[in-house]
Amino acid sequence: MGTKFSTAINKGTDSYTTGKAVAQEALKKLGAAKADLAVVYASSKYDYNQVLKGVNEVTGNALLIGSSSAGEFNEARADKESVVCGLLASDTHKFFAGMGTGLKADPIAAVNMAKTGLPETLNDYAHKSAILHIDGLAGNGEEASLAGLSELGMDMILSGGAAGDDLQFKETKVFLNNKILSDAVSVCMMFSKKPVAIGVKHGHSPISGPMTITKAQANVVYEINGKKAFDVWKDAVKEELNKTGVDVNKLQDPTEIGSLLIKYEAGLETGGDYKIRVPLSTSEDGALNFACTMVEGSVMRICKSPQEDQIKSARTAAELALKAVGNVKLAGALVFDCVCRSLILDNRFFEGIQAVKSVIGNIPIIGFETYGEIGLIPGQLSGFHNTTTVVLLIPE
Repeated sequence: MGTKFSTAINKGTDSYTTGKAVAQEALKKLGAAKADLAVVYASSKYDYNQVLKGVNEVTGNALLIGSSSAGEFNEARADKESVVCGLLASDTHKFFAGMGTGLKADPIAAVNMAKTGLPETLNDYAHKSAILHIDGLAGNGEEASLAGLSELGMDMILSGGAAGDDLQFKETKVFLNNKILSDAVSVCMMFSKKPVAIGVKHGHSPISGPMTITKAQANVVYEINGKKAFDVWKDAVKEELNKTGVDVNKLQDPTEIGSLLIKYEAGLETGGDYKIRVPLSTSEDGALNFACTMVEGSVMRICKSPQEDQIKSARTAAELALKAVGNVKLAGALVFDCVCRSLILDNRFFEGIQAVKSVIGNIPIIGFETYGEIGLIPGQLSGFHNTTTVVLLIPE
């Protein structure tokens, strides 16, 4: 049989009916009697319990992973306030999953809880990888990603995403079977006869010189180069914004400031490239509030990313994954794409998915707009990302 992969995306007013319908459509496409794994991403518009009830009834309670989201897509289209479902049936990949809680307080303990009872090896399946879903508001995506690497094995390929809630920033949820939890991480171990592969790429480039974070606590940066962080940011983007008719010194509206912060983000130097970090807002004291932990002493630059570069970076992520997976037939792909990319691309967001398709072909794709992306490859402690595309390719 190999591996069969199918997806469907739908929206409706009744959560149970929508979950059941999207799973039925995916199962019809699957061409197999049953699914071994269901992947579900759902907008915060829905009652998650009812969505998963509908999916589980259709799949016969197949192993289910996923999360709440800030946008959903498959190979056919991208949407908001929808539910997307992917189903896999396979005799070349085996799936096992667990969930851990207390992610915010202790990521290592949470990952250890999630991996309890999961096999470390599997006969005849030489390659292993893991898909992680984490609470998008826990604020420690980097720590959670590195905890996954340290606790699951340094030879692991890790991919995944941080759950969203349609930019409400109130509560995000992680799914495992019929469990729906915040402050949690789910780990899906995948044992494969042929290795999976990932590609990771952002589309940002620096517009400033190097700067040092001189005062920070958790996800809040108070000072850069010894000055108020927001003042430094404004000085760095002033010339760029003047070209668009925006006077940076007159910015007052929090919504306008937030939209500009997303377009001009921080790039942490990682040796030849930059790890993108998104500032979500500013405080009255001139601090910048980021989506994850920012470490004092880190060197960063202010970066920008035009729409064309965002589309190009999605294509590059797919190219990197395809090169890594080698000359094999593909069953499908999971794509973890930041909601910030959607805000930058606006109605061109699906062009990024089409760019991925132009590389990997018209195979099934399931993905969601995340609050952060996870992509780690052996030898590259790349970790947690913002405004980045992570493409996971699954061989047939």
